[in-house]
Amino acid sequence: MMTSPTLSQPTIQAVNTLGQWLAQSDFTGTPQAQDADLIILAGNAVIPTLEAACEFAANSEKPLLITGGIGHSTTYLYAEIARHPRYNTIPTTGRAEAAIIQDIAHQFWKVPSEKIITEEKSTNCGENARFSVDKMAELGLSPERVLIIQDPTMQRRTVATFARVWQGNAQAPEWLSWPGINPELVEGEQGTVFAGEADGLWPIERYVSLALGEIPRLRDDATGYGPQGRDFIVHVDIPPQVMAAWHALQQDMALSALIRERGL
Repeated sequence: MMTSPTLSQPTIQAVNTLGQWLAQSDFTGTPQAQDADLIILAGNAVIPTLEAACEFAANSEKPLLITGGIGHSTTYLYAEIARHPRYNTIPTTGRAEAAIIQDIAHQFWKVPSEKIITEEKSTNCGENARFSVDKMAELGLSPERVLIIQDPTMQRRTVATFARVWQGNAQAPEWLSWPGINPELVEGEQGTVFAGEADGLWPIERYVSLALGEIPRLRDDATGYGPQGRDFIVHVDIPPQVMAAWHALQQDMALSALIRERGL
């Protein structure tokens, strides 16, 4: 079992500033059933996020559209399912993320099968958005408010991607953001850990690596994903304190060495 790294307090604070901004939530606490007409869950390997989405779908009785085929991160979901004490009976190899998560939602969270819609061809965030929109059109769905749930490190980018796909469409719904969990690093007795229950979350160094990789994508410049760059997402304003945290982490030699050592 890989040991937890020990990060300095300034590093922990910077990671939390960055990570909690990326984990965009439009709610204080859990959304209410009346807050959304449709739930879109983008395939990911963060078990607590998947469970939060399934629980909300079960309690709200709103349709759950699960989007995700087989992409570069799908093996992480396979691994998390294999080691999970309840879900390890679900077959994974060669299956789309949406199909696996559908099994979790229906078999373990009792979301009715007629309330679940799957999109199993997308391989990245942009396709999650485009193919979900296509699926909605195919089924004649025209919700006014859509709740988007994703891996917290990708939550802000995912919402910006959906907004870009629908940009200029008079029928565009209101996109609401909720990652299901709000990751926070703290100093534990044996290294840096996530506050609260950490089962099913990323290894610390992978979480930090993913969070660091989001800012270059979210920046609206020639190399970013915004309108001035690759035009995958709508413009995103990055607060100065978030940029300062990102720059501090980029210059953190001990952190860089840890990420290199763990092969990320």
